[in-house]
Amino acid sequence: MQVPGVLGQLMHALRCLPGVGPRSAQRMAFQLLLRDRDGARRLAETLLLALDRIGHCGDCRTLSEDPRCRLCADPGRDRSELCIVESPAEVMAITQATGFRGLFFVLNGKLSPLDGMGPAQLRLDVLESRLKSGEIREVILATSTTVEGEATAHYLSQMIRQVGIEVSRIAYGVPFGGELEYVDGTTLAHAFKGRQTF
Repeated sequence: MQVPGVLGQLMHALRCLPGVGPRSAQRMAFQLLLRDRDGARRLAETLLLALDRIGHCGDCRTLSEDPRCRLCADPGRDRSELCIVESPAEVMAITQATGFRGLFFVLNGKLSPLDGMGPAQLRLDVLESRLKSGEIREVILATSTTVEGEATAHYLSQMIRQVGIEVSRIAYGVPFGGELEYVDGTTLAHAFKGRQTF
């Protein structure tokens, strides 16, 4: 059932969020309007502020309030290592979970011709300029293991090798604490292929 008026518009607008369907949007709208109007106002104001102030870092393309993000501006980071990821969320995950002290390049997507995502949309021209600067010695590919992520990694590895830079790919396979009998066959095959000396 289509809800008329501003309430219907709010429910429809909330559906732009990933994983939010009609019922979730309805619950969110009612929660904000019936139980937390102050929270709704803060959410609206903060969202508008974020839209006005947050753009992309000129170097790595992650989300940033400044022309250069705090990681790119940090003189203590190793500028010879560059990790390529698909989204700003992965920059946060890698930074928080590992001791990686290099820099990042954020694709903000992956190659997917069906979705209209090609090298131009991923701004691989910006990446190529960085690679040709002579500063980078190793590129670490940290794209997803989806078909598109693998295709993107393959395309990038060819591009990077043409510049004469060492390319590596993050390891993937059996998750820590995982039971082998529950791991899918593709993941298990990759884990065997990428095995290391123990």
